[in-house]
Amino acid sequence: MEPAAKSGLARGLIARFLLIGVSIILLRFIYVVTISGGSCASGEFCFFSSSPEVISLPGSGGITRGAAYVRFPDGSAVSPGLHHRWTSREGRKAVDFYSAVFQELVVEGFLSPTAKALCVEPLDGREVLALKEIGVADAVGIAKKKSPPLVIAGDIFHQPFGNYTFDFVFAGCIFDLTRRPATLTDEIVRVLKPEGFVVLLTVSAGDLYSLHSLEDMFSCCKKVRSKEIESPDSPKLLREMVFQKEEAIHNLHHNEEETGKPYSSSVSSLLNKCFTSEHKLQLLRSAEPLIQDEPLKPWITLKENIKHIKYLPSMADISFKERYIYIDVGARSYGSSIGSWFRKRYPKQNKTFEIYAIEADQAFHGEYMTKKGVNLLPFAAWVRNESLSFVVNHEPDKKNEKGRGMGRIRPPAAFSVAISSGDMHTIQGFDFAEWLKSTVTEKDFVVMKMDVEGTEFELVPRLFDTGALCLIDELFLECHYNRWQRCCPGKRSPKYQKTYRQCIDLFSSLRQSGVLVHQWW
Repeated sequence: MEPAAKSGLARGLIARFLLIGVSIILLRFIYVVTISGGSCASGEFCFFSSSPEVISLPGSGGITRGAAYVRFPDGSAVSPGLHHRWTSREGRKAVDFYSAVFQELVVEGFLSPTAKALCVEPLDGREVLALKEIGVADAVGIAKKKSPPLVIAGDIFHQPFGNYTFDFVFAGCIFDLTRRPATLTDEIVRVLKPEGFVVLLTVSAGDLYSLHSLEDMFSCCKKVRSKEIESPDSPKLLREMVFQKEEAIHNLHHNEEETGKPYSSSVSSLLNKCFTSEHKLQLLRSAEPLIQDEPLKPWITLKENIKHIKYLPSMADISFKERYIYIDVGARSYGSSIGSWFRKRYPKQNKTFEIYAIEADQAFHGEYMTKKGVNLLPFAAWVRNESLSFVVNHEPDKKNEKGRGMGRIRPPAAFSVAISSGDMHTIQGFDFAEWLKSTVTEKDFVVMKMDVEGTEFELVPRLFDTGALCLIDELFLECHYNRWQRCCPGKRSPKYQKTYRQCIDLFSSLRQSGVLVHQWW
């Protein structure tokens, strides 16, 4: 082979090797920039690296940041991916936002650099990083997914911390996402020290009712402040709420641990009467007006009135409640109201309701044995626990082809009264108000329909006297009076002695006490 040919072949091989080398470098560069976020991990094949630098965070010492890691003073390191999310434009904006929130809390005395702080479900640990940046060194987060070293993995509803561990707890919008806000509240309160502060952010509490419901969940604490702040990620304003755990409530918790008696029952026992607050007044101002003039054909009025009813969930957010309960007092058959109205028409905001059917007439009991999700109380709602007479009217009923009319209960004194229009049975009555107080709390969302054939004039005053009325969020009440008869124009029913005006007075007294009551027929 000629020398010139050999020289050309050598140059070709060298060019190919150089081209391959450049290709490897370019591929590595693309990997580092797009996959590793610009960092080159230790032990990897790298052609370049950056010199470590030290970031000084007040109160936390130096954080060493190299090309592939961020290392804290205790030796723990942050993964390259997490480091990249922290230093990205959006990540840095979020950290700066939380830093500003925490700095204001420090100025106002709700947070101290020496505080032991907890962040519940922080996003990538940004809230914890913001705490450390402003000098709160003893800060940690807990979330379903860990982000070491700032956030540990754990169940936020069963946190791996002892009672009264933290001086400060921050919950950034987690209450808008969880389906168990009351359980989360109890756990936050458990790990919080007496006189400690809870700070939460929310976008859901946009009306007075939901705001009050959220405050009710923190009944252990004193509300210190509630204000709106701008959010960097949403056009909606955030509401920042600050609560302080009160020493008296802490003692109630301590007594609960020693005696086994729930502290909530001690608090609830202080509620004897309902009070009208602004969040209830707002709902009542938006409710449909009461029908002041007696309808000549009430069975037609019901169909018209139901079109205009302003349901509470259509006016307010009901998310911040512990449980959701529907109680049908005088339920009759399943299809009378539970199946035909409540389950089909009532706006539930995707909440699952516990259903209680209270019905004394044995003729309907068998049907409920086949209905899932319905708790049957086969008794008569009454003002005390005692035996009652139950009268079944056999006059034709518009809802029942067999002619079985509505059942009415009578107190023991009426046992000897002759009944010509129906059958009389002995049934068990129970103190409905006391049952209600033992079954639900002010943290629950309670909807009630009451159709008790005139007994409402005994039951409602009993609810007033016991304070059980405070536990009802929305009431659909059928008031029974000597209405015009459908069969006989110009004649009133002798079945009831009350007048329509007395019914209006009953509805008015309920609304004046803050109960969202609707007329029902």
